[in-house]
Amino acid sequence: MNLQAAGPGWLFCPADRPERFAKAAAAADVVILDLEDGVAEADKPAARKALQETPLDPERTVVRVNAAGTAEYPLDLEALAGTAYTTVMLSKTESAAQVTALAPREVIALLETPRGAVFATEIAAAPGTVALMWGAEDLVATLGGSSSRKADGTYRDVAHHVRSTALLTASTFGRVALDAVHLDIRDLDGLRAEAEDAVALGFAGTVCIHPSQIPVVREAYRPSEERLDWARRVLTAARSERGVFAFEGQMVDSPVLKHAHMTLRRAGESVPD
Repeated sequence: MNLQAAGPGWLFCPADRPERFAKAAAAADVVILDLEDGVAEADKPAARKALQETPLDPERTVVRVNAAGTAEYPLDLEALAGTAYTTVMLSKTESAAQVTALAPREVIALLETPRGAVFATEIAAAPGTVALMWGAEDLVATLGGSSSRKADGTYRDVAHHVRSTALLTASTFGRVALDAVHLDIRDLDGLRAEAEDAVALGFAGTVCIHPSQIPVVREAYRPSEERLDWARRVLTAARSERGVFAFEGQMVDSPVLKHAHMTLRRAGESVPD
């Protein structure tokens, strides 16, 4: 699965609701079929059956399995073996060994426990890791807290810390960084603000829990026409320049050019040679 080419709108879909699979695939860039929190304990066997009997495109589909060490984990892997899916999101990832145990599958490590956050570097460095995502609610619950957000809706400091940790470690080891879900599906303005912040920081995508959130995320990640025009022009100018150069009153160096490249990639445009 080519995560670098995937769009920014990722969508969780409970694996016990196969009637929603096609709709999710039509709405999102990547579908995450969920065998973990999105499925009640009593419905997990039905979810595994649906996973096998209602296939989606493996190039646009990820399967979230229960955490390593749980009773559900080996059952999830057994069901997964009967599918064409090759990319797994591992709930509550806490060690590089847990990633390695899933070889040859590609692993999206979900950092949502204190141990996962502390060992993020080792997890990101594991050869099987292709992406990192972080989660706020399980993190705070594990800490014994009651809420990841303040009264004004913004994240508390510990959530910001783990978010930054996921982004920094992903970037260090060349992995894709995915931002956490926005649980209030009615709060599209809050989602928009978080997605715009994610873009500014360098996240590759924002994971959603409802199809109505996907257009908001895509809009936030798509560069403005003005920014696209700037990126095209500065990269064209760079073809005839050497080293640092001045462009429209701005000094242009390697980081600026990397930003221009990323701007075009986010819009799905080819980058000038």
